[in-house]
Amino acid sequence: MTENAIETVRLLVVSKEPAVLRPLWSIGEVNSWHLETVGSGWEALDRVQAGITPDVLVLDLPRGDADSLHIVRWLRRVRPSMPIILLSYPDDAAREKETIRLGAQDYLVRPFQESQLELAIRRQLTWRGDAMEMEIGSDDIEQISDDEFFVGASPVMRKLRAQAELLAQSNVPVLILGESGSGKDITARLIHKLSVRSGFRFLKVNCGALPGDLLEDELLGHERGVFNGAVRPKPAKFELCDKGTILLDEITEMPTGLQCKLLDLLEHKHIVRQGGDTPVVVDARILAATGANIDRALSEKRLREDLYYRLSAFTVHVPPLRQRREEVPLLLRHSMHRLARHYGLPPRDFPPAVLHACQSYSWPGNLRELEMFVKRYLVVGDQELIFGEAELGADAATIGPARQTPEPASARLVTGDSGEAASGPRSLKSLVQSVKGETEKNAIASALERTGWNRKAAARLLRVSYRTLLYKIERYNMSSSDSDISSFLRPGQGNGNGLKGNGNGAKDHGKTF
Repeated sequence: MTENAIETVRLLVVSKEPAVLRPLWSIGEVNSWHLETVGSGWEALDRVQAGITPDVLVLDLPRGDADSLHIVRWLRRVRPSMPIILLSYPDDAAREKETIRLGAQDYLVRPFQESQLELAIRRQLTWRGDAMEMEIGSDDIEQISDDEFFVGASPVMRKLRAQAELLAQSNVPVLILGESGSGKDITARLIHKLSVRSGFRFLKVNCGALPGDLLEDELLGHERGVFNGAVRPKPAKFELCDKGTILLDEITEMPTGLQCKLLDLLEHKHIVRQGGDTPVVVDARILAATGANIDRALSEKRLREDLYYRLSAFTVHVPPLRQRREEVPLLLRHSMHRLARHYGLPPRDFPPAVLHACQSYSWPGNLRELEMFVKRYLVVGDQELIFGEAELGADAATIGPARQTPEPASARLVTGDSGEAASGPRSLKSLVQSVKGETEKNAIASALERTGWNRKAAARLLRVSYRTLLYKIERYNMSSSDSDISSFLRPGQGNGNGLKGNGNGAKDHGKTF
């Protein structure tokens, strides 16, 4: 962050204690920061809702204040990107942890030193500066948790964001559909974050990761002594996220018998633990997600029709990355800065050729594949090396005579709105090479035109050897007839390098180009 940006920093402090206000006034005076104070979190919320958005909000948590969690929850809803620093007491760990979970980015435990407080503020300003450098506005990216973000920089994702906000106001089940890695989990967490249940727990259960009996034990729990080793009762996942939200991922992998019990829960709002006979009332909103083909799952009886119709009253489709290509550069830069902070490394820039190739690539692995690419590029640095170590889109065939690999069905996807053929997506490595080759060819053609197709002069202009230039001209099948300069050459006229314009191409030592 520049010095000018620091001079305009606005701090909003929620505290009445002189022990907190004195060091903050001192820090603000030294750094020329503008400091405002309010006595309660509700006053801070009123100011933020009135349009006063501070660069950093410092929230002092007094003992016995029951409203602090609600204040943080509503501040995150009104200004999701606003940094919040929490000041708490050592014996208030439970409330401190919950406030951090709701959206506070940093915290200090009393007693703290003035230098620690200044460092915490500067840390938040630095991260905010990184976001400004990436040119990501609050309308484009929304923080879900410390490590999860919803990016809506394309029309289709803005529409999805609007759908999520609308569905968040109700309590009905939602079925979220989309390819693997497209962002179904993030969409579910966004719905939870925007709802009145955001102050309570969000749980995700992968129905395909556990055998049927273990999955039932996780979802419905059990009573003591129901089987060997059950020395104490186990609460159900639905009980653990009471008043919160539960995401049943890969719902088509749930055994049909357990699907019947889930349907009963949706109907009667209670469960019965294994080994028990007393109904337990639960109040958890159910979201379901799957990347499977719903019609096929229904025809193969992997998903009960009655459960499907109950879940699919509201259905959200998360588009794959190839249908929102305009978001790729933003996603690359945002992932780079986030991962660089996580690993303590300086972020790397993406060359224009790489950005262009990434937008042309179909990303069959969607966001998960993109993040792995960014992680490799951050660590390795050399784009040639990372393309050589592991091509993105390993399912896709590498284009070229050196290696011909049949494409699996998963790779034969229509690439989207760009008009590319549906025969299969090209690998990212081949796309980068294609962009670099086109740029190189254009540079050679420009140098040859400027020198009247004097290849020795063109080689000097391009700062390459004469032999290298001859190889490139042959590789790209270039000739003087491709250039407008040929119209100025008279038949039989030399160009100072043994090159003759004969209307049928150029000859040099018996080789035709």
